[in-house]
Amino acid sequence: MNTHRPAAFLYSVMILAVLSGCASSSAKPEGGAPPAPSLPVLKVAEVPATTYREYNAALEGKVNVEIRPQVDGYLDKIFVDEGAYVKEGQPLFRINDRPYREQLSNASALLLAAQANEEKASLEVSRLTPLVQNNVVSDIQLKTATAAYQAAKANVAQAQAQVSNARINLGYTLITAPVSGYIGRIPLKTGSLVGRGETQPLTVLSDVKEVYAYFSMSEVDFLRFKDKTKGNTIADKVKQLPPVELVMADNTIYPEKGRIETMEGQFDKTMGAVSFRAVFPNASGLIRSGNTGKVKIPEAFAAAILVPSEATFELQDKVFVFAVGDSNKVTSKPIRISGKNGNWYFVEKGVSAGEKIVYTGLDRLRDGAVIAPETISLDSLLKARPL
Repeated sequence: MNTHRPAAFLYSVMILAVLSGCASSSAKPEGGAPPAPSLPVLKVAEVPATTYREYNAALEGKVNVEIRPQVDGYLDKIFVDEGAYVKEGQPLFRINDRPYREQLSNASALLLAAQANEEKASLEVSRLTPLVQNNVVSDIQLKTATAAYQAAKANVAQAQAQVSNARINLGYTLITAPVSGYIGRIPLKTGSLVGRGETQPLTVLSDVKEVYAYFSMSEVDFLRFKDKTKGNTIADKVKQLPPVELVMADNTIYPEKGRIETMEGQFDKTMGAVSFRAVFPNASGLIRSGNTGKVKIPEAFAAAILVPSEATFELQDKVFVFAVGDSNKVTSKPIRISGKNGNWYFVEKGVSAGEKIVYTGLDRLRDGAVIAPETISLDSLLKARPL
């Protein structure tokens, strides 16, 4: 009987157990690492599109007239209310006119006296003329009478000027609208003492049939405008700009489109910007002086690289995307945005057509992370959110 067979059998069983344990341990992931996250990935492409550049704007009526008194006195009557629409020539205010009526009466009386003296001097010249011709009196008397007559004529002219001035001042007591428009705030009330020395106007009258939108363009944007817009001169380039839109303070789009008319001749050194003026029709009076908004200038691209805003993140004033590379590793890349339309960015530099970027879930990613990409279609996104 062979006594070594049970020992050999036991040894074989132990070897198989050890090998089985090694195989099972090698089948487990090292350190229990989690699987790669599944994230939607978008292939960047070029499409024809229109982007917009937005600039903060201050809105003013085409004509803003400060209504100021031309004479001193107490405010007798206010004919209009704040916010009312008035027509050119319509009465607005009346200043107490009694002192000015008295001044006119006094000036008129002085004129009558001066005219009487002129007539008397004229008669004296007429009386002396034949006497001098007949050598009855010396010509020195005629010369004296003629000089008195000229002085009387001058007094009449001066009196007439005083009457005209008094009449003008009397007319200034009734203040009328120089243009048609809307009345602004009226800070003074009936009975207030007003005059030419007041720093505050009686009101401001705004003609808002057309409104001006004043906005500033940075030096970088201005150089871009100068290089990309056709025209030999700046004035020609301004004329070539397309119609612009106005975004109101509540982010609604004003129904009428406007046009850019002029730009200032110099840059503001403190702001590093140059001002432009756009004009918008406002026949319905929806816009008033003092409103604010944004001017949107369109720019058409034959082929633009589109990136949805959800696929970007900001870091230290720069915009980044996560590009998907070999072995599905992601890398953050800065991009330069040339414009925006809704939730779409137009990328000038940073990514190229055909590259893949992560669409959502960026907050869970770091450079070098591996993902399980789930490809989504750019066309499907554009159908859901058209430009």
